[in-house]
Amino acid sequence: MREACLQDWMDREAIAESMIPLIGTLYRKKNVVTSVYGRPVVNRSVIDILKAHRFVRHMQKQELSVHDTYPILTALSNMEVGRAHIDLGKLAVKYRNEGNGQDLVAFLQAELAEVVGKTQADGENRDVVLYGFGRIGRLLARILIEKSGGGKGLRLRAIVVRRGKGEDLVKRASLLRRDSVHGPFRGTLTIDAENEALIANGNYIKIIYANDPSEIDYTQHGIKNALIIDNTGVWRDEAGLSQHLNCNGAARVLLTAPGKGDLKNIVYGINNGDIDASDKILSAASCTTNAITPILKVMNDAYGINSGHVETVHSYTNDQNLIDNYHKGDRRGRSAPLNMVITETGAAKAVAKALPELKGLLTGNAIRVPTPNVSMAILALNLKKETSVEEVNNFLREQSLHSALQKQIDWVNSAEVVSTDFVGNSHAGIVDAKATIVNGNQVNLYVWYDNEYGYSRQVVRIAQQVCGVEYPTLPKQV
Repeated sequence: MREACLQDWMDREAIAESMIPLIGTLYRKKNVVTSVYGRPVVNRSVIDILKAHRFVRHMQKQELSVHDTYPILTALSNMEVGRAHIDLGKLAVKYRNEGNGQDLVAFLQAELAEVVGKTQADGENRDVVLYGFGRIGRLLARILIEKSGGGKGLRLRAIVVRRGKGEDLVKRASLLRRDSVHGPFRGTLTIDAENEALIANGNYIKIIYANDPSEIDYTQHGIKNALIIDNTGVWRDEAGLSQHLNCNGAARVLLTAPGKGDLKNIVYGINNGDIDASDKILSAASCTTNAITPILKVMNDAYGINSGHVETVHSYTNDQNLIDNYHKGDRRGRSAPLNMVITETGAAKAVAKALPELKGLLTGNAIRVPTPNVSMAILALNLKKETSVEEVNNFLREQSLHSALQKQIDWVNSAEVVSTDFVGNSHAGIVDAKATIVNGNQVNLYVWYDNEYGYSRQVVRIAQQVCGVEYPTLPKQV
């Protein structure tokens, strides 16, 4: 038995190794991004690929092996396909359950008909500028750089910051290279000190030093028709953010914070269909609003929500103090690493901007806690009909696997998971099935979310739509 287990592992390891160049070629030559049940396999290690396959047993109650996905990957490599996100795991399970002896290539041609034989000529890159380089800005940079290897699409062209004292460029590069929460940067990073730029995985990124937008002409750096992603939070209304549009080379603005006034607050997957070509300034709402809105939508669609309360247990942020000091906000002046701090959140009310049918039905509050990342939203919902723990959990599991919100809603069913297990999770929110409580029509849902990375992925999804570089997700879910 011992030798058989080791031999099986070595066989699967060898297959995973042979998958890596196929995955890379599909990505770089055909703009095909592959995954296994939503877990990315592009630019991942052998162990990462094997773990992605192992994950499937938690979701489908059946094993998935590289023996199942390798033939699909090989067939895809020999097919003419257009750019797409293709889930190898879901294709493998569907072929196993529904293939009925059908030829694999014929099965794939039917499932991927939307992109088979429809290769697209490379279009122009779309320029992106990050205005600000804090926690969200650096994660956005990592994501944009990682996505740049698949051909024409979003290109991070510049980062705007205020010049700091000392070796500013070196320190900015170091913060991108090393992260205490999210780990090291995946790739290589070089400093071009003479031209004040960073070269990250071949991406040449100009560092523009400016105190405000009025000092910037992006066309001087070869940047045109750019999407400016403002992650400073300094301006949150149309008047303030319009300053970016006065810069030569800037076309649209995306704010990584809740917008004020009449700005559209977009939660991708929920109301991104409201984005018009005429919209020059958009908000990506907040991390908490993004985490809870998709789950609230599906619960309201299926069960109806009479009322509810959202309690956010949120990691501390730069807005708080390390040690007790003056702060204009109540309680936030107390030491963040030492205290739980009751504070307010606008997330519950903000849900109504994306889901108007829930306007006035939700209340909300927040507790800041001494963790650096990953938060939780507790949704106490009063539904219009009674249900059970099993029914709710099965419903949300299906939503995470087979709905249009599969990139927004994740689901976990383990009694051992804790907050650090969700660092780097790309979904907006993750339902903790073991924590679900149901009493008739009273339901408590516990939703984890990486308030930095999961939110940043939602921001990038909006950016891709605004810039016209969205990929279809296949196989299509019913």
